Amino acid sequence: MNRADAIKHFKGITPLAKALGITYEAVRQWGDEIPQLRQYQLELLTNGQLKADTKQSAA
Repeated sequence: MNRADAIKHFKGITPLAKALGITYEAVRQWGDEIPQLRQYQLELLTNGQLKADTKQSAA
């Protein structure tokens, strides 16, 4: 899941951050890919409208 899709779904960084209970700056620090555990959290929060990536990065 990329950050742009999540921001678009929540209609902005601020509402996305608020939904996750984190700060605006935390969201800005993600880069293009959302951290794996946040992806799962977003999948639950959106009832599957956003899907977590099943592959894990090698980082």
